[in-house]
Amino acid sequence: MNVQKRKWAGYMACACGLLYALPHFWWGLGVSLGFPGDFAKVPDEVLSRLIGYWFMGAAAVLAALFGLSFVYKWGEKLPIRLKIIPAWIGCVGLSVWGFSFFVLQFQFAIGRVVSAPAFAEQDASPMAAWGYVWYALFLGWGISLGFAAFFETKGRTPIRK
Repeated sequence: MNVQKRKWAGYMACACGLLYALPHFWWGLGVSLGFPGDFAKVPDEVLSRLIGYWFMGAAAVLAALFGLSFVYKWGEKLPIRLKIIPAWIGCVGLSVWGFSFFVLQFQFAIGRVVSAPAFAEQDASPMAAWGYVWYALFLGWGISLGFAAFFETKGRTPIRK
């Protein structure tokens, strides 16, 4: 049963990685759909586009392939530490990143915090609503990596001496 759960978590991590990668590629092409801010105000420099869109998209595709290492037989050939350690790091980092956005939005909603002057215009933009989509994606991605790592560890039988 743990194998099936691990596979679903791996598929979910892969899907989250691809859902994160795709918009970066179309943003790199100049399509603003789903951008969580004012796309026109993003620096239009080659290096910024290369790193911010294309590199991040490619890194997310690699991360999606990493998620598939919990699903397919070729992933069993990898040392367990090479899978578990990055998965737990991704779990903690992405989950905290995603969850903290929602905590901050809650704090905004109840009036406990206000936007810094430098970000007030960006936070008031209607496009800022896309942040809910992307940060929910981070949260789901982190949780799925954590489940994949948990079930991977639980499913392996210890080596006896």
